Amino acid sequence: MFERTRNILVEYRITFVFLIAAGVFVYIGLHFEWDKEIMAGLVVLFGIFSHAFAGVVGLVALIPFIGPLIIKVLSIPVFWLLNAGGYFVSIFFVKKGFGSSVVQGRVLTLVLLVGVVIGFILGKII
Repeated sequence: MFERTRNILVEYRITFVFLIAAGVFVYIGLHFEWDKEIMAGLVVLFGIFSHAFAGVVGLVALIPFIGPLIIKVLSIPVFWLLNAGGYFVSIFFVKKGFGSSVVQGRVLTLVLLVGVVIGFILGKII
């Protein structure tokens, strides 16, 4: 059991370092009363560019039985939000006169979502 825990800690050491760094940044920001919106934006950008959020998702997925279920429940609404955001942006750009660009973007989004679904299905089969 200790060997498995050690392997997990070694594999995710960079994720832990980035998460600790983000936590220290938030603590310092709250201590010095920095603007909370700017701090939140910087932490989100830091987490995205450092792949810390992907590491957290990987760690949650390691929890037996319930981990993969949590990841599935969290990932499906992300695609719904992407699709809904695309529709709202489309409405804005159609009113500005970029109808053909909007159609191309919506087709690209649909192809991306269909590709992700096909990849998920193939991943489950293989």
